[in-house]
This record gives sequence, structure tokens and C-alpha cells, in this order.
Amino acid sequence: VENLQNKTVSLCPLNMAAAPEQTPLCIFGTGDLGFSLGRRLLQSGYRVVYGSRRPHSCGPLPPGTQVMSHGAAAQSANLVFICIHRENYGFLETLLPELRGKVLVDVSNNLKKNQYPEANAEYLQRLVPGAHVVKGFNTLSAWALQNGPSDANRQVYLCGNSAEAKQTVAETATKLGFTVLDRGSLSAARELEDFPLQLFPEWRMPLRLAVGLTAFFFFYLLIRDVIYAYVEQQKDISFRIMVSLANKVFPIVSLIMLSLCYLPGVIAALLQLYRGTKYKRFPDWLDRWMLCRKQLGLVALAFASLHVLYTLLIPIRYYVRYKVAASTISQIKENRTSEFDTAIAWRTDSYYSVGILGFGLYLLLGITSLPSVSNALSWREFSFIQSKLGYVTLLFCTLHTYLYGWNKFLRPSTYKWYTPPGYMLSLIVPTVVLVVKLLLLLPCVDRTLTRIRQGWERTDPEDGCEKSLLA
Repeated sequence: VENLQNKTVSLCPLNMAAAPEQTPLCIFGTGDLGFSLGRRLLQSGYRVVYGSRRPHSCGPLPPGTQVMSHGAAAQSANLVFICIHRENYGFLETLLPELRGKVLVDVSNNLKKNQYPEANAEYLQRLVPGAHVVKGFNTLSAWALQNGPSDANRQVYLCGNSAEAKQTVAETATKLGFTVLDRGSLSAARELEDFPLQLFPEWRMPLRLAVGLTAFFFFYLLIRDVIYAYVEQQKDISFRIMVSLANKVFPIVSLIMLSLCYLPGVIAALLQLYRGTKYKRFPDWLDRWMLCRKQLGLVALAFASLHVLYTLLIPIRYYVRYKVAASTISQIKENRTSEFDTAIAWRTDSYYSVGILGFGLYLLLGITSLPSVSNALSWREFSFIQSKLGYVTLLFCTLHTYLYGWNKFLRPSTYKWYTPPGYMLSLIVPTVVLVVKLLLLLPCVDRTLTRIRQGWERTDPEDGCEKSLLA
């Protein structure tokens, strides 16, 4: 028995018994954010201790965590997450000895910009001068923390005056599955606190443009179609505002906004050809324009989808059914039939076919712009779809509009009050984009542009003269 006892082997690693107990992470605040953060930390292998003013009646907490007073919790941890509102920071002044040398992560936000004269993190640093305050995790919601990072909220912004404190917080965020972006010192805290208060910052310009174009073409077509008929022909066709007029505005705005997605790329190429280099920055307005091309395209797709839905309503409209029945009855009474026009049949079939193909490519562009789809594509695949197929989409949609107009531009009745119809105005920008793009695809131009984008620079004659003189 003694020999058997001496030969007994432990199934645990030899260094496990000697390993020090892991230092817990502390969370002040047991609300939704504190609960979700604690749960996420537990799932990542951390020990979590909550600090509460009512340790015995603080509500539900993630199983496996401990709860104690603020002082005891702060004393047991080196990293403390402050998940409470700025208005409740006052009690931290009573914990100065316990918080000295600790890393405090301020995750608070405000209800509006410039609500206080200084950022919450700066106020916290002034309140607890012996601690190292790091601003971070404030751009994440409780839902994102509880369910894990996704493409929309994968980044964690940090700022602080202590590099070691930021490194500690960065390691924790990385272990939680987030990507860390260091924004510098604590003076950047106000900028980080303003991030969650921004409402669709990248969508502002596309949405404003869409609203402006919609309003302009709505009133423009209202004057040309409805008011003109009432003044010149004494006809009340105001009922056409709801469907017919809207179904003219939507495709016009969609085509213009789609062409505006590719116009900045054409302008950038012309600038590079003019400058002879790719190393000069584009103007700020062009940079901002190129950054919101995805949003422009998605808004354009929304207008195109509305155009498709409104078009499907045409056969069931009362006005259309009335016109078809009246025409049929009139032909029966007059004992006549309309002759089949092959040219009109070709035009209408081509018009619908090209429109369907254009909308199908439109949908493909919209689907591949989704993060879940674009992340699965290589850069070459994504560039092929968004660039080459994008221009093909613009070509089909522009051709669809040209087939719609056909030879109407030759009829004087088309120009009501000497104004061109809306579809003519919508063709200006896409036609310019396609023509310039075709010029850029010419071998002599494309070869030069490719060399410039690969790093080649055109030598300035004046620079060449100066170099020869110096030589």
C-alpha cells in the first residue's frame, strides 16, 4: 500500500498548484452595460467583481461573479470599469486610497454635445488624480457587449495619458474580440464621447442630396404636368400626383444618384492625369464625396426599388383600367382595330428588358456592399463588382431611360412652357460620366493612368531645366 501511495501521480499540471490566483476585474455599476460587460468578461475567462452601494440588494448579476462594496471591490482589482453616470461620480472621492495607482476605464456618455465644460474622463481624472484614467468602450452598446463584436461595432476607441494603462485596457479589449484604435491622450476624450451622439454622419450628404433632388423634380414635374394641363388645357389631372408623378421622380433621382457614385472616380482620374502623379492629395470636397459613395449607391437603390414597386401598380390603377376600357369600347363602336407596330413592340420590349437587367445588377451592387458579403470577397472580386459591373449597371439604366424617351425629343409638344421633360435632365450627368469613362478607357489614356497609379510621375519641364542647370 505504501508503494502504491508513493507512486500516485497528479492529473493536474505541476505548475497549476503554484500558479497565482488571477486578479479579478472590477466593475462599478450593475445596470445593463455593467451586466453585459461582466458577462462578456466571464465568457473570455476573466474573474469579475462588482462594486455596489447595496451589495446585498443590487439586482441580478451574471452567475459566477462576486459583488461587494465599492471600496472592497476596488481594493481587489487593478482594472476598474466605471459604468455609472457622471452625475454619480461624487462618491469616488471617498475611495482615493483604494483607487490610487489603479486603471479606471470611463465608459460614460452624455445626452448631448457640450453638455459639460470638460469631458467626463477628464473630470474623472481630476476627481481621482492618483488613478490612471482611460476613456474607452463608450461606443459599444450593451447588446454588442453581450452578443459579441460584429462588423458594425468591432472597434474600441481608447485614449489616455498613461501608455501602460492604455496597453492594459487594449489587451482586455483584444481578448474580448474587439479591434483597438488608440486616439492619443485624454484630451481626445470629448471627441470619443461625441461619437455615439452622431446621427448617421456618413449618410447626411446622400440623404440631403436625395431630399433636394426629390423636392426639385417633384415641383418641376408638378408644374410641367399638372399645372400646365390645368392652365393650358383646363384639365384636372391632380390625381396623377400620387402614382404617375412619383413614378417619374423616383427613377430620375435614382439615375442621377447612381451616376454621382461614379463621377468622383472619373474626376479623380482626370486630376491624376492633369497632375501627372498620384502623390498629391485630392481636394477635401472630393475626398468627402468619395467616402460616401456607398451610401449614395444604397439610397439610389432604394429609389430604384420604389420605381419598380410603383410600376407594378400600373395595371391595377383605376385610371389605367378606365383608359383601356374606354379605348376598347371606342374601337368597337367605330368598328376599327389598331395596326400592330413592330417598331413600338421592339422599343417597349427593349425598354422593359434593359430596365430589368439594370435593376438586377443594381441589386447585385447593393448586396455586395453589405459587410457580411463584402468581407467574404477578395479585393479584386469586390473591385470588379463595384467598379466594372457598376459602370455596366449605369450603362443599362441610362439606356433604359433613352429607350423610354425614344424620339420624344423631336416633338414640340414635349417641351411644355419651353421646358425639357424630367427624363432629359436626368440623362445629363450619367451621359457625361459614361462618355468620360470611355475616353479614359482609350489605350493611350489608360496606359498613362495605369503607370501613374503604379507610382510613375511625369517630370515637370521646369524641374528638368533646373536639374540640368544644377548638374
